[in-house]
Amino acid sequence: MIKLFSPKKVLKFIRFYPPFLGAGVSVDFMNNDLTEIIVKMPLTRLNKNYLGVHFGGSLYSMCDPFYMFMLLHHLRDEHIVWDQAANIEFIKPGKSEVKAHFKITKELIEDIKQKTLNEFSVKPKLEVQIKDLDGDVVARVIKTLYIRRKDAKERFSQS
Repeated sequence: MIKLFSPKKVLKFIRFYPPFLGAGVSVDFMNNDLTEIIVKMPLTRLNKNYLGVHFGGSLYSMCDPFYMFMLLHHLRDEHIVWDQAANIEFIKPGKSEVKAHFKITKELIEDIKQKTLNEFSVKPKLEVQIKDLDGDVVARVIKTLYIRRKDAKERFSQS
C-alpha cells in the first residue's frame, strides 16, 4: 500500500479539504510530536445556521478527523486506526470564532500499544470541547476510535 502523505502533511493542508474550506476550518497550532492540535473556525455566512449561529454540522466537522490523525501518526507502523463513533452535545450557541484543543498523552499511546498486545482491538473514547472566544463551552464531542494491531487476526485466530 502506498502512502502519499504523512498525517502531519495532511494536517498542514487540511484547510483545503472542501468541507473545511467552506466552513473556514483550519489548524491553528500543531506541536512537533503531534500530541496537541488546536483547530479554529470563524463564524461566517457559509457556516451559520438559520438563527445566525454556528451550524451544528460544521461544529462536528471541525472535530472529525483529528484524534484519528494524531493516533495514526504514533501507531501507524503496527496498528490500524479508524474512527468508529461520535457524539456531540450542543451546550450553547456559537456566536463567535470557536476553537477545539485536541490533546493526547504519551501515556495514552503506550497504554493503547500494551492493550492491543492482549486484546484484539481497543476502543478509546476521547473528548474535546469546542469553546468560543470567551472560553465558554459551545459543544462537547466524544469520539470513539477503533484500534487494533495489523497482525491481530493472526495473533488471535483459533488454530
